[in-house]
Amino acid sequence: MTDLSPLLAQAGANDMAYEMPSLAGRAMMLRSARPKFCSAETPVLFVHHGMGRNGGDYRDYWLPLVDEADVLVIAPEFPAEGFPGAAWYNYGNRTNDAGAINPSTAWTYEIDEIVFAALAAQGLTKRETYGLFGHSAGSQFVHRMLPLGDRSKVATAVAANAGSYALPDLETPWPFGLAGTDMDDAGLRAWLGFRLTIMAGTADNDTIGDNLPREPLSLAQGPHRHARAHNFIAKARDKATALGIRCAWTIIDVEGVAHDGKRMSAAAAPVLAAALHA
Repeated sequence: MTDLSPLLAQAGANDMAYEMPSLAGRAMMLRSARPKFCSAETPVLFVHHGMGRNGGDYRDYWLPLVDEADVLVIAPEFPAEGFPGAAWYNYGNRTNDAGAINPSTAWTYEIDEIVFAALAAQGLTKRETYGLFGHSAGSQFVHRMLPLGDRSKVATAVAANAGSYALPDLETPWPFGLAGTDMDDAGLRAWLGFRLTIMAGTADNDTIGDNLPREPLSLAQGPHRHARAHNFIAKARDKATALGIRCAWTIIDVEGVAHDGKRMSAAAAPVLAAALHA
């Protein structure tokens, strides 16, 4: 088991190379932002970067936030060389190039659970749950990961400014819906009851940017990221009503913010801190 103590070596920024056990040879980085006062009781928050694969930048966004939030941030960084394209990152390496489903141990979605379990096994955390934050492609990563795997150790999650969504329905094909996954109505009820917060910058309304997903099923979700976030929540609430339950998801508009990972991190910090310290 890889020694993870370098992530807590000093207050502030720490970095270490890492490989997922099932994906040997695909080098990645773990980057951490450690608060000044940090113990095994400090909540753990995994932060997921955007399509720039810039985990160091996202970790740095959290450096001025971790002391007040009292959280240990770990930002897994997936270099494009070893994890190319949306299939490996946004969509979690769930399927191979032929469309066949990979073993779940090979899904990049497993990274947080693997690292958290190792932190616990090494006595570096005594917490029983952790939090999640993702922005842009990282938001796609976070919200798609949650319905597919074991959420028992996830206390709360914030997904901010995603370019497209896996809608909570069983008719739209993955990765824009949950058709073709193991999800059923019982799973949808559990998923819609999970503590998920969608954050949307009100100025994230570019309709022509090169990085805006433009597949037909993305465009069907709305003309820009802000609209797509609200469409996602509306679809979730409609599905919850059809299933006879209350949707536990919330959406927060972040006024005046566009596609800005730093400002969205600052907006998410108090929301996540409140949930992780509840």
